Amino acid sequence: MKTCKYILMLVLLLVNFAFAQPSFADRPKFTKNPDYVAITQEIKKLQAAKDKQAQLEGYTPEQIDQEINELELQKYAFESGINWGQCTNETGKTIGVYGPEQNLDDDDYSTGAALYFLANGQTTQDNWNCKGIYLPSDVTAAALTLDGKTQEVAGGVAIAVPIGTNLVLKANPDTGTLEFNQVGTKILKSGDVDWFIPNVSQAIVDARVTNAPTNKA
Repeated sequence: MKTCKYILMLVLLLVNFAFAQPSFADRPKFTKNPDYVAITQEIKKLQAAKDKQAQLEGYTPEQIDQEINELELQKYAFESGINWGQCTNETGKTIGVYGPEQNLDDDDYSTGAALYFLANGQTTQDNWNCKGIYLPSDVTAAALTLDGKTQEVAGGVAIAVPIGTNLVLKANPDTGTLEFNQVGTKILKSGDVDWFIPNVSQAIVDARVTNAPTNKA
């Protein structure tokens, strides 16, 4: 009789663990990614300003809505399993791109980035996170603001690539100005992020060996 009771208790205990297991499950890995955390915090800040009908410096109410929509799309990309951006070079020259730091384990996340070089006509490899593009000091770019207007960007900066997007960089055949295929381009200067943003010319970039991982033709 005692044996039956012990067996019954063991069965009940196992059943209890089976139903309780989800409560011990780890949070999805992407929630630890600093980019995902930053996006979530920025959405909360913008949404709070919108709810209070407060004015944020540099934003109109319409731009706040547009920025929230863009960030929500990036957040959804993370939650859908796409935690990388992609860069395509159609400039006719070599470009600098920012990607994952070397010697990081798959479970490690960093706000930093390493500088690589991408040849003309190449697209960075799927699942390899192209975090940004380097704009040389003697190059000018035409970026699109959230409201679709053109913003001239001087060189010596980095251009962030949103998660889940393919940033295509082209050169205007008439002016030589670099042009982006997306709105809301975020400009990063030295000191804004933990990235190496040098002050070099396009000629120096052209002389570099291309080493960014790419999709094979």
